[in-house]
Amino acid sequence: MPTTSPFLLVLLFSMGSQARGNERDHNCQMKHYIFGSIGGAIDQSTRLGKEQKTAMEMAVHDFYISTCSELELHLTASYGTSGRATSAAAVINLVSSRQVLAVIGTLTPSEVQLISDVHNDKITSSIHFISLHPTPKHPPLSASPRSQSLFYMGDDLSPQINCIAATVSHFRWQRVTAINEQNDDPSTDCCVLTHLSDSLRVIGSVIEHHSSFPRTFVEEELKKLKRRNNRVFIIIQSSLEFAILLFDKAKKLGMMEKDYAWIVSNDIASFLDSVDSPVISSMQGVIGIKADYTENKQSFREFKLKFRHKYSSEYPREEELSNPSYFALQAYDATWAVAKAIEKSQANINSKELFLENMLSASFEGLSANISIKKGSSAKTFKIINVVGRSYREIATWSLNSGFSVEQLGPIYWPGDTQCVPKGWNYTVLLGNKEKVLKVGVPARGAFNQFVRVSYDEKNTTYVTGFSVDVFEAVVKKLPYHLPYILVPFYGSYDDLVEQVYNKSLDVAVGDTEIMADRYQYVEFSQPYIESGLVMVVTTEPENSELWIFMKAFKTEMWVLMAVMSVFIGVVIWLIEHMENPEFRGSFCYQLGTMLWFSVTVLFFVQREPLKSNLSRIVLAPWLFVILIVTASFTASLTSMMTVSRLKPSVLGIETLRGTNAAVGCNGNSFIVRYLVQVLNFNPEKIKKINSIDEYPEAFKNGDIAAAFFVEPHAKVFLAKYCKGYIMTGPSFKLGGFGFVFPKGSPLVIDISEAILKATESGEIQRLGNDMFSSNCSSSNDIANDPTLGPGPFMGLFLITGGISAIAVLITVARLLDRRLQIVSCIKSTSLNIRSWRLAF
Repeated sequence: MPTTSPFLLVLLFSMGSQARGNERDHNCQMKHYIFGSIGGAIDQSTRLGKEQKTAMEMAVHDFYISTCSELELHLTASYGTSGRATSAAAVINLVSSRQVLAVIGTLTPSEVQLISDVHNDKITSSIHFISLHPTPKHPPLSASPRSQSLFYMGDDLSPQINCIAATVSHFRWQRVTAINEQNDDPSTDCCVLTHLSDSLRVIGSVIEHHSSFPRTFVEEELKKLKRRNNRVFIIIQSSLEFAILLFDKAKKLGMMEKDYAWIVSNDIASFLDSVDSPVISSMQGVIGIKADYTENKQSFREFKLKFRHKYSSEYPREEELSNPSYFALQAYDATWAVAKAIEKSQANINSKELFLENMLSASFEGLSANISIKKGSSAKTFKIINVVGRSYREIATWSLNSGFSVEQLGPIYWPGDTQCVPKGWNYTVLLGNKEKVLKVGVPARGAFNQFVRVSYDEKNTTYVTGFSVDVFEAVVKKLPYHLPYILVPFYGSYDDLVEQVYNKSLDVAVGDTEIMADRYQYVEFSQPYIESGLVMVVTTEPENSELWIFMKAFKTEMWVLMAVMSVFIGVVIWLIEHMENPEFRGSFCYQLGTMLWFSVTVLFFVQREPLKSNLSRIVLAPWLFVILIVTASFTASLTSMMTVSRLKPSVLGIETLRGTNAAVGCNGNSFIVRYLVQVLNFNPEKIKKINSIDEYPEAFKNGDIAAAFFVEPHAKVFLAKYCKGYIMTGPSFKLGGFGFVFPKGSPLVIDISEAILKATESGEIQRLGNDMFSSNCSSSNDIANDPTLGPGPFMGLFLITGGISAIAVLITVARLLDRRLQIVSCIKSTSLNIRSWRLAF
């Protein structure tokens, strides 16, 4: 069976539709009448205006075919008008000369206001304006007559702006550049920009730069944008002609290459079905936000067929590019809605209230959306498209209620024919013939030059070295791109260095800069590359010169437990032995003395009292083993304390310093001075500012300070260099750590932080720090390990001994009770025998 060609099917369908139309047209000619006139305020020099003109004429004709009611359409003779005043004058002329009932077009509220102010209110008060101009948010209808004259049937830009923000968020771009075509209504541009800025701020992004310019300055403005760091461009509120020129110039300037990202709004994306190959070629890799509408409906297919036929006949040079855009569908629906409202208002054609009621009640299934003036009919679902090859392809759908239809957008072909997501910015920017480099400030007057050291040679060449600089270099090497920078010594305090970054005199600050909450008000910090906390360092003094040092071999609990157990064992042995062993008998004082003496002598294995009972031996055996272990441990602990030099801090804590009003020292260029006063409540007059690591020992020796406060990395460096005579003591106040400083919103923060984590996980930062924190001298000033022994290690032995002794006590008591019972029984038996004998005699 032969296959019918698609072209033949289209031809047959067209002929059938035309035949049905001719038949309805013939029927309408018999009852033909004109019931009103409407105007169209459009720019017929643009693609948008041409499509709107074609669609409005088709709507008038289709309404006539459907209802046999003819509506006259009068269009403004506007071809590339130069401003609002010219456009308003054309509309006023249209209203005056043609007596139209309504005007449809891309009118802004300010243009309607201008028309009402310039023209006689008696005439314009009865005219209804239907705006197809997209606005950030449709204002609500109010009771004022002027507001009732303007109906919005253009798109509410809020969903589209939210879609753009969601796209920016998906690719994690923190900064964007907004571009729009300059027009004579800056208020609209301002509203759109504000809305976009608010939406981006919610997702943690900002508009770094906004550029608004006419077509004549496209190339000049693009050159300026190319010299900026940002590489993500969003085009909003632009004509197709402006976009075509912009992308052509951008391609020639090398701005459609790798690392660039372009997002176009529905103003441009909806026309991509109607542009030629050179335009598509210059837009390769562009992401578009295109309004979604149903294209598989029968009504749309018929409209598209008739539109292409009519458009190509009126504009034969654009015959191959005659597909209708979303805005043509909107113009068609708006014209149809106005025609129906005018038809229903025939009883009182000049009644504004009746027309308003009919417009607000309009509800029908249009080509662009379900039309409802009262509820709004703007697009809330968008297709995310990617320009690639000869056309574009859809990569996802976004809706206001559910967001993206897929979790991962892609694969996407970006400018430069790459699938790697652009990072969105680039610090390698050409200024003339010179490469822009990052100005990295480093503290040149830090007290600890192990972190940053600035030195000069005979030729006055600057050399910057140190741990912090080495870490920064290692981190930069792990970035996935080249980052040129230059180290700039800064001769001020750390707070002044942070302020220089805030003022953007410096791009970054690298050094032993502490991450502080109050500094976050002005700058941002990277991930800390080393942990930190505020600690106290004091001098040490020997601990082994005390009179009762032997008592410190055991803790108090251990001494008490030994005494109690010794007495307890002595009592148990006495309880068992005193009934059978004459050594444990005698007067009460003698027995008490014997029991206590036995408790003492058994500790040294010199007891002389022999034991008669096996139960006593069972009790004494584990106790002798406990004594052996405890004695050996006591000897080892005391020997360690007396032979190894133990040191203790000269100051016990911060409370002691505050209580005695002692002087303390710290780095005068750092935040520590402020922290000691505001947080730890030290007297500012008792804080001595010290500017070098080598000045601290002298200050301690002269008695100028009783303690020094350091951040923990500085304290480790100090103790590594001066390892004898000083000790770190007291609590550590947790801080944010050392980090690199960036201006607010810097896109480098995330990449540098990620690179720091990579360098940390690989052990590279730890290897860099090992040399700085290592010490060649040994010191025994560690006070963390207390050699004093407590009962814990011996608790098992004590429990065994105590348990056996307790059992022995129970056995002994049971024996005593049994013996007492036997004695009582014997006495009773003897007494009974005596009584019986007496009775016998």
